[in-house]
Amino acid sequence: MKDETKCLHSGYNPKNAEPRVVPIVQSTTYVYDNTEEVAAVFDDPMKSLIYSRFGNPTVMAVEDKIAELEGGIGAMCTTSGQAATLLSLLNICNSGDSFISTTEIYGGSINLFSHTLRKLGIECIYIDKNSTDEEIEQAFKANTKAVFGETIANPALTVFDIERFARIAHKHNVPLIVDNTFATPILCKPFEYGADIVIHSTSKYMDGHAVQIGGAIVDSGNFDWTNGNFPDLTEPDESYHGISYTETYGKKAYIVKARMQLMRDFGVYPAAHSAFLLNLGLETLAVRMKQYCENAMTVAEYLEKSDKVESVKYPGLESDESYMLAQKYLKGCSGVISFVIKGGKEKAMQFMNSLKLASNEVHVADIRTCVLHPASETHRQLTDEQLIAAGIESGMIRLSVGLESIDDIIEDLERAFSDLEI
Repeated sequence: MKDETKCLHSGYNPKNAEPRVVPIVQSTTYVYDNTEEVAAVFDDPMKSLIYSRFGNPTVMAVEDKIAELEGGIGAMCTTSGQAATLLSLLNICNSGDSFISTTEIYGGSINLFSHTLRKLGIECIYIDKNSTDEEIEQAFKANTKAVFGETIANPALTVFDIERFARIAHKHNVPLIVDNTFATPILCKPFEYGADIVIHSTSKYMDGHAVQIGGAIVDSGNFDWTNGNFPDLTEPDESYHGISYTETYGKKAYIVKARMQLMRDFGVYPAAHSAFLLNLGLETLAVRMKQYCENAMTVAEYLEKSDKVESVKYPGLESDESYMLAQKYLKGCSGVISFVIKGGKEKAMQFMNSLKLASNEVHVADIRTCVLHPASETHRQLTDEQLIAAGIESGMIRLSVGLESIDDIIEDLERAFSDLEI
């Protein structure tokens, strides 16, 4: 097969005149010279490209970039963050297994963990992030395969103590999976604190422009899958001629299995054009994250002083419960703020409806400022008990501060507050 790796480079090299940007390889399939070559690749799909349900040069270039940003040894893109979350767990959990998760996570993840995975026979054991080490360890069972948490919780805005949970997970010989969507590797690199697998909804800050849905799984390569708890990675895989992932691929066993087995069967691989658009967002990620943080800090301080606001959650504020953890783990606290309007749900909705610059939409981490009411929108399927556990009050508003002029953003908030009678 012709060398497809030439088109993976994003820089310009005058010696071989490679493209300066990642090209779009708009193809579902790839041509081989003979049937023996095709047969060899079906024995081991990592040898070359087979079909764009497994891998595509454009997407692979973006995968390499995300892996490098996180400091991992490999990455696999998916069609959504939800797909990345699902596959990250299915890669190591079977029916009859369990995993542990903090309660303060994205509502879609709670639905996935509490209902869909339960139907597949996989139990999620929820714990409070503020539980003692002893309480967390008591949650482990003989069949527990992983621990899960979010660097910056959506929408509770609490900061995950990565190092502590990694230590506890490793004591029980299971990996720590961290959703790093809100922080991105610009603000936090979970692998540096002991995390083993990182996932992203690339639809958020990585893309930044609300143009395409996507996700990613990144493998640190640091976890020992041969510790006896993960036979699916060590024992022969009958669906690939008896390959043992740990024996054949070593430190890349986890991410290779995810591609060869799960991506083959679920087919949730993004299109080349989607990866091209994601790459454009990645190229400005560092600059955008700096400005998001600056704008959000100004807005958080403004909200904290308002007499119409009951409370503000933003880890950058010294008054915030996660301030010390933010100082330890984060180089900035992203652009997302959660705050509670006095008067509950009715006043929260009135305030949101009065905004002109900020959009009322089911999205977050965009270049444009947007707002959402979690209790009645993204988390509406949760019970009252689950809402409380997730840190969501009826009057809570999730404000995603964009890159507009900070003066315009503050003016929009002031106008909405002036229409609010409390």
